[in-house]
Amino acid sequence: MATAALVDFLRVNLPVAPVPGVPEIDLHKAVPASGLKRLADADANFGSPYWAYHWAGGLALARHVLDHPDIAAGKRVLDLGSGGGLVAIAAAKAGAAHVIAAETDPYGVAVLPLNAALNDVTIEVLRADPTEGPPSQVDIVLVGDLFYAPDVAARVTAFLDRCLAAGQMALIGDPWRAHLPVARLQEISRYEVLETGNKPQMSGVFVFMRPV
Repeated sequence: MATAALVDFLRVNLPVAPVPGVPEIDLHKAVPASGLKRLADADANFGSPYWAYHWAGGLALARHVLDHPDIAAGKRVLDLGSGGGLVAIAAAKAGAAHVIAAETDPYGVAVLPLNAALNDVTIEVLRADPTEGPPSQVDIVLVGDLFYAPDVAARVTAFLDRCLAAGQMALIGDPWRAHLPVARLQEISRYEVLETGNKPQMSGVFVFMRPV
């Protein structure tokens, strides 16, 4: 599907609604009638549509950033694995000087500008995986829900170590998934969130720390 057609499909078929627990932000979100299977049937490389839903770590991290805007205000921010852009938009609303939303899924890349426009914020959409290179030129890295698989968790942890070495701060939002590096984290807040399709659950916000 061509980019313009894809954007039109997402705009029409993913309804707009306030984010649960983060009502300051509206996002396009998939519902059963959205027809994502049509996208999957037309694209052999269509992956899991994480970008179309709200996830626990991102919900907690976005809430924390909005509750504590000094985290992002005036700073250059990288939202790693941005998905639909919830955390990136929260950082922009908190007054960040510049927000980079890094996402590798082309469908996430397509929906990110739609969601930014909905919320009247400006973000830079980067279709790339920053974990494969040196730290980005930012002040703070925000990471929501990226510790769901061992290979991804290892790559993210190594990247965050490089970020710390470059003097950058990293905050993580996660509901204690299996591969979360808890020994490297300092919990700073905890929120009850409503992840897509699930009952309320707790999710933490953590500072990524150097090894002890």
